[in-house]
Amino acid sequence: MRVEERFLRYVKIDTQSAEVPDRIPSTDKQWDLARLLVQELLDLGVADARVDGHCYVMGHLPSNLPDPQPPALGLIAHMDTAWESSGANVSPRIVRQYDGGPIVLNEALGLVLDPALFESLRAHVGEDLIVTDGTTLLGADNKAGVAEIMAVVEHLQAHPEIPHGRLCIGFTPDEEVGRGADAFDLAAFGADLAYTVDGGGLGELVYENFNAASAHVAVTGRVVHPGEAKGKMINAALVAARFQAMLPGGESPAYTEGYEGFFHLSEMAGTVSRASLDYLIRDHDRARFEHRKGVLESLAGALNLQYGPGTVSVTIQDTYYNMKEQILPHMELIELAKSAMLAEGIPPRIVPIRGGTDGARLSYMGLPCPNLCCGCHNAHGPFEYCSVQDMEKITAFLIRLVIQFGAEQSRGDTLQ
Repeated sequence: MRVEERFLRYVKIDTQSAEVPDRIPSTDKQWDLARLLVQELLDLGVADARVDGHCYVMGHLPSNLPDPQPPALGLIAHMDTAWESSGANVSPRIVRQYDGGPIVLNEALGLVLDPALFESLRAHVGEDLIVTDGTTLLGADNKAGVAEIMAVVEHLQAHPEIPHGRLCIGFTPDEEVGRGADAFDLAAFGADLAYTVDGGGLGELVYENFNAASAHVAVTGRVVHPGEAKGKMINAALVAARFQAMLPGGESPAYTEGYEGFFHLSEMAGTVSRASLDYLIRDHDRARFEHRKGVLESLAGALNLQYGPGTVSVTIQDTYYNMKEQILPHMELIELAKSAMLAEGIPPRIVPIRGGTDGARLSYMGLPCPNLCCGCHNAHGPFEYCSVQDMEKITAFLIRLVIQFGAEQSRGDTLQ
């Protein structure tokens, strides 16, 4: 089955996760794709393919190399899609031999995928692009990665003459809500080193990501009849609005790029009596990351001096950290990926990811795990798209990577 066919099959299965703190998976519908993947792996001859009680799919291809054996390599992708846009009833469309112009996704909604705004389209003229109908996300994040890994398994199983070490396959739930590694069984997975296939455009290679935290700001007001409110009322909604206004205006996602961190107001609600703001805090630099958390706490303190103790409270929870600290001792993973890309004619692009992956969490759990491209563009919304040709190239690159990883041992260059 071509990687394109697999991808189109997977995106039609709704796997949207949700911010439910006390269960993994956060949504039952993620089981639908998990069970399908297990059956497909079994059909491909992966005898130990299974899904565990928390919806983690795992399976292994035994090494066909002579002893001494190389370390076991893992490939990981996540099954869930983002909570920001619906993943139900995804209706993908293939634009064959893209001509370089605007693509009308949904005329009724006025949604157009325009290269004037989405510059990455210009690199895909003449290719076949898979797009949405404008009513949902596409799900290339990360079902492109899932499809590519499955295509690797299919190719290796169809060609037993291809030399490779032990390959560990993992598909996770709930990555999009920051919990994809929470119940990941490292011992059952069995990899010594791994890659997530959850990056962006062709050639992207990532070993730096944001340090990340979530912050909940709660505001308690004082309700008094508006006609008698002077000097007495504390309008919680207005205090919340003031809290947001006190943050640096240029340090939000819409104004930052590269290594620039931000405060992202993801949700806001309020009445006179109570209000709340929810933030994502992001920065590649650990010291600046800690400073950002301190800024929120300082703002709460300043407002409490004005309105009274307990008016504003801030609860901050760290989510993940920059994987760079854990990857630096294993830079052979980066050099190997670069070499495999170049062998397939793909120019490597080492970039800092402006987000996080399961690999960031897994790296701190003891499994060094940089992130590789899957070919996704404009993730999490209706303008998401991917190139069929890029997915095919990434599949070929991953096969090359598995081969070269095993070959390192044969040359005596044992990876640790």
